Amino acid sequence: MDTLEKYQKIIDKILNEYIKVPYANRQLEIKLIIDRTATNYIVMTLGWEGEERVHGCIIHIEIIDGKIWIQRDGTEYGIANELVAAGIPKDKIVLAFYPQDVRHYTDFAIA
Repeated sequence: MDTLEKYQKIIDKILNEYIKVPYANRQLEIKLIIDRTATNYIVMTLGWEGEERVHGCIIHIEIIDGKIWIQRDGTEYGIANELVAAGIPKDKIVLAFYPQDVRHYTDFAIA
């Protein structure tokens, strides 16, 4: 198994756990959208709360040039921490939701 396949399996496993957890007291759907060709992974929330439409991205991950770019992380614990716990080195994870000049203050890759 090459590195890309390894990363894809780890991301798939972690994100599939997120979509199993329902919202308490809310009638919202959680969807996992995967584009393997573009190596994009998105966890979305959608539905209605009364007359208000809910449609938002909770997690967005891309694999770019052999690194995992976390574009959006709306989780409480931090998806990067889960990726590290699953065996992905910190220097292969980019916290892309931070500006590039701030990333060097993290323990993760800059780009």
